[in-house]
Amino acid sequence: ITKIPFRLNPNQALLTFEDEEVAQRLIKMGKHTVNLDNKIADVSVKPFTLEMGIKFELHITISGKKIEVSEVPELPIPEEWMRDKLELNFYKSDQGGGGEVESVKYDKQSRTAVITFLRPGATNGFVRCSKYPLFVNGRCYRLSVFPDTDVHLEKFQLYCGISKKTILLKGIQDTEDDEESVQDMIEIHFQKPSNSGGEIETIKYVSKGVTWVCFEE
Repeated sequence: ITKIPFRLNPNQALLTFEDEEVAQRLIKMGKHTVNLDNKIADVSVKPFTLEMGIKFELHITISGKKIEVSEVPELPIPEEWMRDKLELNFYKSDQGGGGEVESVKYDKQSRTAVITFLRPGATNGFVRCSKYPLFVNGRCYRLSVFPDTDVHLEKFQLYCGISKKTILLKGIQDTEDDEESVQDMIEIHFQKPSNSGGEIETIKYVSKGVTWVCFEE
């Protein structure tokens, strides 16, 4: 289910009717006179449309053979030596992961590396381990370790929602009554067939501030 947000501004109301014809009839009338606690209010009835939006599916695949390593210490040793130390360090892991290493891509400038193992599932032991020890010349350094992930989007599309059963009321005047009471008066008015109304499924009125209303596709 896709939930699409709609911004409802102050002194506005959204009404969704059971019958589409009722909503369309009120929209054609354009203006409507509503009795709010013995005060006559002229409100405008507008068709309801959602702003243009984007929806997509986000897919994340976690590699079972690769891990990304960062915060590799800067040491006065050749890059090949550091590459070998990383390979030996991850060949046998106390965390339950690791194994025979297929390749090590080490970037000294960014202090990062990508370790690829031969065995699928070798990275499972590193999923819950964000910090990993590296021992060099008797000193212990802490590496940041993350599973290698592939992120891509699918079913990318634009949408513009229209509900033919919903109307937007604008220009509702402020009253001394609380928000719920005014909402009840609006609902009673638009439920009456004598006011060209009909059965209402949902209603939301806002007197002050801004409210976000979600519609399901």
